[in-house]
This record gives sequence, structure tokens and C-alpha cells, in this order.
Amino acid sequence: MYQVDFQKPVWIHFIGIGGISMSGLAEVLLKRGFKVSGSDAAKSALTEKLEQEGARIYYGQKASNIEEGIDAVVYTAAIHPDNPEFARCTELGLSMMTRAELLGQLMKNYQMPIAVSGTHGKTTTTSMLSEVLLAMDADPTLSVGGMLKSIGGNIRIGSSEVFVAEACEYTNSFLSLFPRIGIILNVDADHLDFFKNLEEIRESFHRFAKLLPEKGLLLLQADIENKEELTKDLACRVLTFGIPEEGTDPKSYADVYATDLTFDEKGRASFVFHMQKETLKEISPILDYELSGALSAAEDTVTFPVSLGVVGKHNVSNALSVIASALLMGAEPETIATALSNFHGTDRRFEYKGSIGDVTIIDDYAHHPTEIEATLRAAAKYPHKTLRVVFQPHTYSRTKSLLHPFAQALSLADEVILADIYAARETDTLGISSRTLLAELEKLGAPCAYFPTFDEIESYLLKKCEPGDVLITMGAGDVYKIGEHLLGK
Repeated sequence: MYQVDFQKPVWIHFIGIGGISMSGLAEVLLKRGFKVSGSDAAKSALTEKLEQEGARIYYGQKASNIEEGIDAVVYTAAIHPDNPEFARCTELGLSMMTRAELLGQLMKNYQMPIAVSGTHGKTTTTSMLSEVLLAMDADPTLSVGGMLKSIGGNIRIGSSEVFVAEACEYTNSFLSLFPRIGIILNVDADHLDFFKNLEEIRESFHRFAKLLPEKGLLLLQADIENKEELTKDLACRVLTFGIPEEGTDPKSYADVYATDLTFDEKGRASFVFHMQKETLKEISPILDYELSGALSAAEDTVTFPVSLGVVGKHNVSNALSVIASALLMGAEPETIATALSNFHGTDRRFEYKGSIGDVTIIDDYAHHPTEIEATLRAAAKYPHKTLRVVFQPHTYSRTKSLLHPFAQALSLADEVILADIYAARETDTLGISSRTLLAELEKLGAPCAYFPTFDEIESYLLKKCEPGDVLITMGAGDVYKIGEHLLGK
């Protein structure tokens, strides 16, 4: 595999440069003095920003985009050998690497690389951790899988030894990384167009955990089934985190936990954080940090109240991993609590888009049944008369493999309006459609409808929505355009 010398800038070409992670890596290279070119299907805010910073961008992927003088090529998991640029690079014998391989090589340049993994919640958790690190003046380099308002985008170049990035399991890409702190938020069946089954996914996460060195740390969600399978034969320290059920002994449930959970009128959680001081004293030196003054003076258990600026019980669990990481890196409890209170989410994560006729429009990226359930349970605590969801399924393979769980999760809404499946990297060879999901919802007695075009969905919503309703556009495709169009954006 081609090895990038980050002290000797060369010419790197990105196939699929407009992706959220690819664009971030391209920006890092530009700021390090590299010559950057790349291609994507269409112009976007991300590609326009790269052009402004000096990258050469081609729209449409053609063999002619591969110019003489390119030193190495980076491509995403969505690019296949029959792609004209990929084929041309192969023909010319150019050095090639995946997006994850480049990210992993970049990680090697930092003493404290942190990788946030899990089937769901990576972007929000990475963003939470980013906000806390910024608040504690850690001056981190950040690579976020969404647009974070406080850094004006998805990438931040810092001058410290701290690097934070999302770690995606799809195509085993996170196995190319070199983290020192790893977080596993959850492990569910997903990406079944690549993985055979849940067991193969679990094995992939186990291999990710084994990447952590002896002077490293794994933070693992306590509710993951048979989590001992993921932690066997690890060289690093392991801490579990989570929210114990009522009646459970919290100290035997997890190393890091939340109690006294309440929600305000908008569904935002407050809780009390707990962690043993002895655990902090043992692990901080392993990571080469000293505890903050407040923690040094603390009693046996470190406890303090936290109020989140984002909604949902699932985000309490996400926040626990962030708080533990920051404490181990020397943060003051008050700094952490203030940063989490001021964090109001990233784009497309329960994002308030606006109101029209006293109908609140929210957009959410949820595209897996577990994510949908978490979002809708959070939305149930949000003030509303009727909760309507416009759902755009993402990929044929995911829709087919999780058809019944999708219907069960969506049935938590008062009404579901289905758009056509967003194909992404796939073609329809599985005989599945949104009508199939509609039939599954009807079996559950859930109020639902399907329309093949966004125009028809918008017309339906204008007739049905009433003052006091909440409308959520949901999915990983372009369903957000419906809400924006209704708002005149």
C-alpha cells in the first residue's frame, strides 16, 4: 500500500471527493501543502469549498480526469473496479488506497488518536466529543461525519496531538485505523450488502477493538449483547458505560453510568454522571494525562449533574462515553457539563428546520430501525399534536433484510408517509420497494401512505398537517428537500 509522507506534499487525486469524509481528508491535505484534485457526480457546498481552497474538481467521473503527474489516488467504498477513473488508474499502475487507509495513515501522526465506532450515533458522539475538547482548549484535529456549526464544517485542523474521527464498519474500513482510544456505541445488524450476518459484524468490531494498544482504552456500551466476545484477548483497558435499568445495581452494571434521568419539555435529558475515582486514577496515567484539580480532590466516586442540549435517551448513553474520555484526558467536570449543554447537534440529526403554519419541521438522518425507534421515542417527548414522519428507505438490501423491524419502528409515529427507496450505491435487483414496506406497516395497523414523487408527498402534507403538528423528514438520502421546499428554502 502507498505510504503518504505528510512532510513531503505530493499530488493526490480523490475519486468521490464530495463525500463528507473524503472532502475532510482532502481539506487536511490541502492545508498541509498537498496538490489535490478529485471528482464527484455533482457540485455541492463541500466541493465548492474545496475549489475555493485550491483543489481541482471534476464533475462526472471520466478516465480523462486522471491526469499525468498524479502520485496517488484515494477512493471510497462506493467506487468499484468498473468505474472509469478506477479502471484508468489500474491501467496506468497508479498507487491507490481507500479512504480508510488514508485516514489511518493520518492517525499515525498523532499521539492521541480517538476513533468513535458503532452502528448508530457516531456523528453525534464525535461531535459531542469535539465540542468538549474545544471547550477544554485541547486544540484537536477533528474529522466529523456531519456539518458541525462550531467549526463551520466537517473538518478542523488543530496543532495538538489529539485527533478525533469516526470509525465506520462498512467494508471493514475501520480496521485500517490506528486509534489509542476507541469507542463502541452499539453493534447491530446493518450493511448486510457487505456482511453476511450479525455474527460477522460482531467479529469485525472485535477486530477493531484488538487494534487498540496496551497503552490504549476501549469504551464499550454495557448493553451490547455478549460483550465479553468483543473484549476477549484485548491488550488495552476496557471501560463499560450505560444507563442501568431501575432496580439494577449500577456499580455491577457498568464502570461509567447515569442515574436520575429526567427530560424537559423538548425531550432534552438531564442526569447525574458516575465514575469511580480509582478507575480514573488508574487509567489517566496509561493515556499519559493527569487528572484535573477538581477530580484530584473528589471523593471515591466522581459524580456531577449534566444537562444535554440534544434530545433522547440514546444521547445520554452517547454522552457517557464522551464524558469518560474527557475526564481521562484531564478535563474539569464543569467544562464538560457546560460544553454538552451548549451542544445542539449536527446537521440532519433531529435538526429543527423551521415552522410553517405552526407546523414544526424536523429533519433526521435515521435510516436503520434502531435509529428510527430512538428518534421517534425522543420525538414523543417533543410538544406535538400529531407526529408525522416522511421516511425515505435507504438502499434495497437494507430495506429487504430489515423489513419488519423498519415497520415496527416506524409504527411509533402517528402517521408514516413513504417515499421511494433511495438506491445510493445499489440497483434494484432484489424485488423490493416502498410498497412492500407499506404493506408491512398496514399489517401492523399503522396509518400510512406512499407516494412515488416528492411533489405528491408535499401536496399531501399541505392538506393533512394542522397547527401543532410535528413533521419529521427521515432518511439518509435527499428526503430533507421536502421539508426545505415546504419552508421555501
